[in-house]
Amino acid sequence: MPAEMRAIHLSGKTVELRSDHPVPRPKVGPESEVLVKVIRAGVCETDLQLIQGYMGFEGVLGHEFVGIAQSGPLRGERVVGEINCSCFQCGTCRSGLPTHCPNRTVLGILGHDGAFADFISVPQKNLHRVPEALSTDVAVFVEPVAAAYQILRQQLVEKHHRAAVLGDGRLGNLCAQVLADFGCEVLVVGKHENKLQILRDLGIETGLLNEVTPARKFDVVVDCTGSASGLLTALQFVKPWGTIILKTTVSGEQTMAFAPIVIDEVRVIGSRCGPFSDAIAGLEAGRIQVEPLISGRFPLDKGVEAIHHTAQNPVLKILIDIDHS
Repeated sequence: MPAEMRAIHLSGKTVELRSDHPVPRPKVGPESEVLVKVIRAGVCETDLQLIQGYMGFEGVLGHEFVGIAQSGPLRGERVVGEINCSCFQCGTCRSGLPTHCPNRTVLGILGHDGAFADFISVPQKNLHRVPEALSTDVAVFVEPVAAAYQILRQQLVEKHHRAAVLGDGRLGNLCAQVLADFGCEVLVVGKHENKLQILRDLGIETGLLNEVTPARKFDVVVDCTGSASGLLTALQFVKPWGTIILKTTVSGEQTMAFAPIVIDEVRVIGSRCGPFSDAIAGLEAGRIQVEPLISGRFPLDKGVEAIHHTAQNPVLKILIDIDHS
């Protein structure tokens, strides 16, 4: 095993490729970790927000990945990994909410190096085997698809609900697919015709933001805009007693008047990480289509360029291929 590796490292707001980053040393003991050789990783909106100062994170970026486990029960298998590294000892964990563990670290987001590297260290409990039927390109979407399934896990929608998804990006697309597959009547509102066309090809209704007349008739509005104005827009679509689901994190502070929420008795709820088992099942069954979202790929050596390309262009998913040759 080499002592050093390549990694895309964030320090302040500077992102750089380091070729001499130490290979992580997995923890041993009750909460043992596994070294995973990364094959492929996906650039996420959260990565872009981290660069803008969200969470104050410094370290190796990346939390959507597929790799090969180097030890443990899944040694030699393709795996994906849940991003929250929890203690499983505190009251929050024991109450069934380990993703909200106050002692947790989060892969590539909080206190734990991520997957834009040759290797990543992941708790054994977090790993899931990738079924043979799933290509690596599809499997790299498990984490964001799981985030979309969290809406169902939180029991925030019913099959007959009318749901508006704001944002035609990566997460908006996946949330729309999951809601439509569940049985909701879905409208996706976005700004990019090419991205909306992908959803229309899947039979999902869409509309351009500057052409859709807001109507407060939706039972559920899912904000996937990644914008500070997303909640304000959502309030123009949700009906009284409806629910607004916030799916994206935004760096910096947001200010707004909360009177409309009180007057219309609107429920506003956050929704974050979700069930990997549901995501893997949905992808394996073909109910969620992700390959049309792949907009391009870069080798790890050009990982910084991949991140900048994602930030500066209206792309969906950019993949980073890890070449170990």
